[in-house]
Amino acid sequence: QVQLVESGGGLVQAGGSLRLSCAASGRTFSVAAMGWFRQAPGKEREFVAAINWSGGRTAFAESVKGRFTISRDKAKNTVYLQMDSLKPEDTAVYYCAADLGVQLRTTANEYDYWGQGTQVTVSS
Repeated sequence: QVQLVESGGGLVQAGGSLRLSCAASGRTFSVAAMGWFRQAPGKEREFVAAINWSGGRTAFAESVKGRFTISRDKAKNTVYLQMDSLKPEDTAVYYCAADLGVQLRTTANEYDYWGQGTQVTVSS
């Protein structure tokens, strides 16, 4: 089992920044990649970003490229999502997920473990 706990959400004005953290515990040695997804009210959960745990390769949704950065601290078993130039359409619950596979994947149902989510609200 892998446990994931997100933090760092909140309310920010458009153009502002937030940094989300996801702390992993448990059988973290089995994790190949970590991802961030988000879900706005009435919408499906969508991919935001992912990072390969060992090599640090990354992938981003087109909607956040150039604005969001994903990174990981292997010593702390923590993944970060730095969100800059935030827009009202970024408002959603953001979820951290762990993938036991070997590739960077962008589909939610391919991830094995999920955190409880953290709310991000961007006001206009």
